[in-house]
Amino acid sequence: MLFTAALAIGPAGETALAAVPAREAGYAAVPAGAADDTRPPTRPAGPRPCPVPLVPTPTGYASICWDPSTDDTGVVGYDLYRLDVGGFVFAATTAGTIGGFSGELNRLYTMYVMARDAAGNVSPPSLLITVPATLGMTPTSSPSPPPGDRVPPSKPTGLRDACLQDYRGVTFCWQPSSDNVAVTAYDVYRETATTYTKVGTIPPSGFLNFTEPGLVTGQRYSYVVVARDAADNLSAPSDPLSALAREGLPSPSPSPTSGPSCTVSYRAATWSSRLNAEITVRNTGTTAIDGWTLTVDYPASAVRLISGWSADWTQTGARLTGTSKRWNEAIPAGSATQVGFTASYSGPLPAPVSFGLNGGTCATG
Repeated sequence: MLFTAALAIGPAGETALAAVPAREAGYAAVPAGAADDTRPPTRPAGPRPCPVPLVPTPTGYASICWDPSTDDTGVVGYDLYRLDVGGFVFAATTAGTIGGFSGELNRLYTMYVMARDAAGNVSPPSLLITVPATLGMTPTSSPSPPPGDRVPPSKPTGLRDACLQDYRGVTFCWQPSSDNVAVTAYDVYRETATTYTKVGTIPPSGFLNFTEPGLVTGQRYSYVVVARDAADNLSAPSDPLSALAREGLPSPSPSPTSGPSCTVSYRAATWSSRLNAEITVRNTGTTAIDGWTLTVDYPASAVRLISGWSADWTQTGARLTGTSKRWNEAIPAGSATQVGFTASYSGPLPAPVSFGLNGGTCATG
């Protein structure tokens, strides 16, 4: 059974460490009537660095404390979640309002805590907090730092709502982070009722912008952005941004022509013999597109696909093909979606000769 550390307060007030089973810690007897309880505890408030005393760990320990939550039947425990490259993962359980987990000495860890009652109702997540792993009160040795890059990128700043006024849904942008080597990606997280969900990954580019369709128009959503580098070092999360899901600009009345139902804009940033292509696909028809396949045709075979985002990308000869993801498969009439890829190329910088969507040809502009 997996165990984690929790504080126990003895009758004389002395503090000691107690080993408790992960997740089940503090979730013992279920009070009468708990089965009918559907009200979650309140959100844990005031997360702050809180070094755990008497932790003789030679590797490091990341710890926080917080203000207690309230509940109509009583809080039985708190779960901590830690940010990894793939998202937030369960890290520890405690019955009190202090908790943490072992980590790499001096490395920064981002986490949140949520409360749980005996009926299994969970609170909204606390605010995010980033703390370093320390040796605690009684270090046994000073371990040598592991080899390789351990410097995280700087915290993303300058989040700004509504960077694409004509987009239906949420759109925002931010300023680039810096790193001792290079930032390789930005992960975007949206706060939900019980967690922080990764909703997108954006490559580094001159214009850092995130879009999310399919949200309730007029409702606000809270987002944070985390930068990472090639060594999977993670920055501290940005300050939260409250972004409004907008309806976008009104669509122009369609002209009764037989022209294409889509327009594509394309731009590429280059370095060495590689390019980052950013493509905006706009539905200029009168009905929504539900599921799409975008084709990008280059001259000859001057381009070789390396990776892509916001679509599943493949290459056949000089044609690159991107298929929609589940979260962006719908493009309402008059709306747009953004996709892109990284590729290598030889010779002069090639430009696409044509774009197609679901078998038809798209105009460019």
